[in-house]
Amino acid sequence: MRSIHSLAAAFIGILGWVAVASPVAAQEEKTYEYIGVAACGKCHKTEKNGNQLPIWEQSQHAKAYETLTTARADSIALAAVLTTKAAESETCLGCHTAGGASATEFMKEGVGCEACHNAGSGYKPLSVMKNKAKSIALGLREFADSTAREALCLTCHNDKSPTAKPFDFAERWDKMKHLVPVDPP
Repeated sequence: MRSIHSLAAAFIGILGWVAVASPVAAQEEKTYEYIGVAACGKCHKTEKNGNQLPIWEQSQHAKAYETLTTARADSIALAAVLTTKAAESETCLGCHTAGGASATEFMKEGVGCEACHNAGSGYKPLSVMKNKAKSIALGLREFADSTAREALCLTCHNDKSPTAKPFDFAERWDKMKHLVPVDPP
């Protein structure tokens, strides 16, 4: 009889452990979906929000995918011994799009919001975006300082690119910065 109770207790203990561990494991493994520039831009296009969408629309990031569709890009890919056209190469798409080949629906947007700030399905709701800590907990990548921004930029703007040019972060950031004003109008 004692062994049945011991076995039952062990079984209940394992169930309890699984019940506690599962939500933690699921939370750690949470992945978010890409939502695209249009979804982000709905709220990030006004002066109050720093004109973030218009700044991006005028940037080279907005045209990054487009550059992969040229004959020049295909010749660069061929010279780099890639087996596909530039616009089909995971190597090229990784830096010229948000999400690479895994976000095909939004590839043509180029280097959109989510390339730097992570896939937005978790932090998209306005109720979440109004709470910075909650946004970050649900996938938003924020940057504590310019060093963190520069580090992210250098994941693509580096000598691994077949068309690498010297990268002056301060100069480039000055053209691309899109911060929310401290005292919005």
